[in-house]
Amino acid sequence: MGIGLSSSAPKEADLVVGNFRAGSLKGWKEKSFKNTTVYKLVKGDKEMVLMADSNDSASGLYREITVDLAKKPCLTWSWKVDRVLEGLDETTKSGDDFPVRVYVIFSGGVFFWKTRALNYVWSNGLPKGSAWKNAHTMSSINISVQSGLEKVGQWTQQTRNVRRDFKRFFGSDVKQADAVAIMTDTDNSGSRAIAFYGDISFSSKC
Repeated sequence: MGIGLSSSAPKEADLVVGNFRAGSLKGWKEKSFKNTTVYKLVKGDKEMVLMADSNDSASGLYREITVDLAKKPCLTWSWKVDRVLEGLDETTKSGDDFPVRVYVIFSGGVFFWKTRALNYVWSNGLPKGSAWKNAHTMSSINISVQSGLEKVGQWTQQTRNVRRDFKRFFGSDVKQADAVAIMTDTDNSGSRAIAFYGDISFSSKC
């Protein structure tokens, strides 16, 4: 399997959250839900990327970082998958598996029940542009930014205006994000998926 290149090289003024091309996982911590997805930095053609190998597992990496969305609302990242997980109803708990996810988390502070999350996913079957409440928690919205087989095996770059998405799906404005997470999970389908993540950053322009 050719790893190839990610294409989301951050600009100097960007807030870099995931600096994988530099071979760094500084600041990232692991959270496991069932078994352990293996995350490791691997060498692409010209740069390092983060590989995720999930085998009947659900664990992710997260980084707590304050993001001023008034100044840098635009999230950019790249990813690549080796397959999609066909035949799942992604709107249900039993079908809540994705080969790649990128979360943006908004802390409720001491009011933990007010914590919200936007969960950008490569959907297995739902069309690109679909959005639905996560089956496990009403405080997280799944947003399909890539779907189906068309781009499997290819690097794709994604950019989202996070502040705009929050207002659209939660109905209020937000000026700060508090963490970013990634996850490749296959625990509900009991299957395996291998995926790759490029650098993750926030910028002023989408």
